[in-house]
Amino acid sequence: MFKKFVLAAAISQLLVLSAFAQTTRADVKKEAASAVKSGAVEKGEATVAPKVKSTKVRTDVKKEAAAAEKAGTIEKGEVSATPKTKSTKVRADVKKEAASANKAGTISKGEGPAK
Repeated sequence: MFKKFVLAAAISQLLVLSAFAQTTRADVKKEAASAVKSGAVEKGEATVAPKVKSTKVRTDVKKEAAAAEKAGTIEKGEVSATPKTKSTKVRADVKKEAASANKAGTISKGEGPAK
């Protein structure tokens, strides 16, 4: 009984190994060449998503972009994550504060701390 079990295990191992036998380099090259020839392999940086054709006319898109830019919904240049804030002070007051801080020595010069 034990001999039959060992024999069955050995035969199953041979069948498994033959099923997973590697193909030769020449076979792989032939498969690759036929795939390239049939168009199954994309060249360069392949994209999976198909290209979408626009349904709008170019002039309409340009008009929409101009309107959005005029409305302020399109950012220009490098977009920052923090929104710009408007100052509530008058320019003259800010200049006076800066001059007095400079005179008092609280504004640091260079990269060091204020002296």
